[in-house]
Parts: sequence; C-alpha cells; structure tokens
Amino acid sequence: MAFVAGEMEREGFKIPLLIGGATTSKVHTAVKIEQHYSGPVVHVLDASRAVGVASALLSDTNRDAFVEETRAEYKEVRERRAERRRETKTQTLEQARANNVQVDWSTIVPPVPSFTGVRTYDETQFPLGDLVPRIDWTPFFQTWELAGHYPDILEDERVGPSARSLFSDAQAMLRKIVEEKWLKVRAVVGFFPANSDGAEDINLWAEDRGPKTEERKPLATIHTIRQQMVKPDGRPNSALADFVAPCSTGLTDWMGLFAVTTGIGVDAKVAEFEAVHDDYSSIMVKALADRLAEALAERLHERVRREFWGYAPDEHLDNSAIIREQYQGIRPAPGYPACPDHTEKKTLFELLGATERAGIELTESFAMFPTAAVSGYFFWNPQAAYFGVGKIERDQVEDYARRKGMGLKEIERWLAPILAYDR
Repeated sequence: MAFVAGEMEREGFKIPLLIGGATTSKVHTAVKIEQHYSGPVVHVLDASRAVGVASALLSDTNRDAFVEETRAEYKEVRERRAERRRETKTQTLEQARANNVQVDWSTIVPPVPSFTGVRTYDETQFPLGDLVPRIDWTPFFQTWELAGHYPDILEDERVGPSARSLFSDAQAMLRKIVEEKWLKVRAVVGFFPANSDGAEDINLWAEDRGPKTEERKPLATIHTIRQQMVKPDGRPNSALADFVAPCSTGLTDWMGLFAVTTGIGVDAKVAEFEAVHDDYSSIMVKALADRLAEALAERLHERVRREFWGYAPDEHLDNSAIIREQYQGIRPAPGYPACPDHTEKKTLFELLGATERAGIELTESFAMFPTAAVSGYFFWNPQAAYFGVGKIERDQVEDYARRKGMGLKEIERWLAPILAYDR
C-alpha cells in the first residue's frame, strides 16, 4: 500500500486515497502510507463508513476542513508512535544472535521422514468430507464482521441470531460442496535434508550424504529473520533457523515444505452466483473454500506428525486442541509473523513445483492463486514455537539483503511493516 501511494505521488495523482481492509488501521495508514502521498489519505474503518468519507471529500464546503482535520489527527498519531518507539529497546543483530534459542543438539537424533523429495495428494487421500469437522469457524465469522469465538458466538446475546443463521447457511452449502464436488483438493509436500548455518539461513540439500560442510553448495537456502527487541527474563531472540541443527553439529536434520489448495473450482461457482446476482452465495463459497484450505493444511500437518514424518506417532488430539496448537512442531508460513518476507514463497514454490503439481500460482506480489490456499514450512523440533519477529533494525536488513542477493531498497519495500526505522 505504501508503494502504491508512492507511485501515485510519482505520477502526479491528486485524487483521494482511501485505505481499508481487515489488516489495516488508522495507525498503519498514518505511519506507513500517508507520508508517501500529498493528496488526501483517509483510513476507512469498514465499508459502511465509506459513504460518509466520500461525501466529505466531495463536499465544496466541508472538504478542506475534513482533509486538514484528518492530516492533523494522523500527525498526532505519528508523534505518539514515535514516542513509543523511542521507549522500545532494540539491540544489534550480533547481540540478538548471541541470545538465540539454545538447543542441546548433543542429545538429539533428528527423526527421518518416511520419504524424501516431493509428493502430491488429492481428494483420494484427503476427502473434502473429512475436512469439514476440522474447520476452525472463528475466522469464518470474522469474515462476516461478527465478533466472537466459535461456538460461544452462536449464543451471544448481540450477534447470536445472525451467527446462527449464517452458520446454518454455511452448513447447507458445505453439504453441496462435498456431495456435488464443487471444489478440488490439491496438496504437495516435500522433505529435504537441512542444516542451519548457525545464524539465520537454513540450507536444504539435494540428498542425505552424511555431515554437511560450509563448502558444499546447497540445493536451496531458506532465509529467516531474527527478533531484535531486548527481552526481559532471559527469553531468547528467536529465528526459525534456531530449530534446525547447525552444520557444525555434524547432524543431518530435515525440513518440510508444503502447499495446499481447495480453491480449484471456486471461480466457476462464483461466476454462477454472480450471473444471477447472488452476492451472498458468492461470498459464502469463497469464505468456505478458505476455511477448507486451512482445514486441509491442519489435516496434512497432522498426518506429517503421525505418518509422513512420524515424529509424534502416538498423538491423539481433538480439533479444539489442534486449533490451540497443542502439538509438537510448527507450520509457519512466509508472510506471517515468524517469517514476514513474502518473497521466500518463490523458493518454496520452486522446490515443491507447486504450480505444476498443485495448480497454485504466485502473483507478482507473491499472493497465492487460487486464494483458498496455504503454504509454509514444517519444523519437527519440540522447542519450535510460534513467535512474531517484531521490528528489526537496519543492520539486520542490510545483512538480510546481502544474504538474499537483493538490493537494500527492494528488501526495505518488502519488509516495510517490520522496519524499526524510517526508510
């Protein structure tokens, strides 16, 4: 969004720029976007507020006052943000590395997956009907801007009636999706011998040939990012690479990669609904496809833990425990808090052949298409835990650009949301 605002400024645009969507906020707009564009920039909380904002911007008598008031408000937001930033303590990359996650690799024998390389699965191995009981419904209600956690939301005094009606409609459509096979399941998963470089890079090897050395060229490298905030109570500054055995240990460790989709076929159904102006069903089928994709990712991860990698063969967790992530290992995704760089998807997709094998494509901004898709990594280590990288300093950004072989300005654009400094 900041990049688009900058391009609008470069092209001499003067029209208002309205910012909205689930991942946006007034703070994000004020701090990251408004300063890139000299025209009016306004955050709109939700679609119902857009009419009022547009009316103010179109008004001959109110426009100037509205724009100046908004700019003054966003300036105050930036000043408060800058004050809080000064209170947030960070440290150098070297200091953060010295405080990494401590794993006693001398006591560990990394589990070996049941197969190496890449395999592809479809609804034969992962039937749509088996995914329905694994749906996490809370994000579904959030899609419809109904606040609350499932199943409690169904009995909520304020939104309960709407939630129950919506849930009933969703169940009816799910039955049709399964019985009439509206959607296709595609999943691709790969396991590769892996070692970290002792810092933030994870090297993947073509095959297992014993201990790896720094001289041996890897098949590919996964670049991770380390937390740089100063932490109390001796807590570590984590990076995903901490959970993979370093080359110096002489161990052969492993890393899993995956990409799944339940979105093949959704466009055809959306077109059918839109042709008869049934916007409700159009939104519903897309929302359910998204939920089924997440359910597929969870089911695949479960089978990885119990069968394909087999490091937790005796695991028996119900769906609520899985949603609460009460399992061994993690499945972080590029673009999310533990690995916030979307460009890492390129390496993941190339290694898996995700487009050829599963029909999932990457856009130029590294979004996945079909959108009902999930991709990411599998880490087996019991100490692996989800975390957010948080803000990082220029020294790590420069190091990261060098490691990836990309220009600093390009890396700063991709990492803009997590920079602890102004570009």
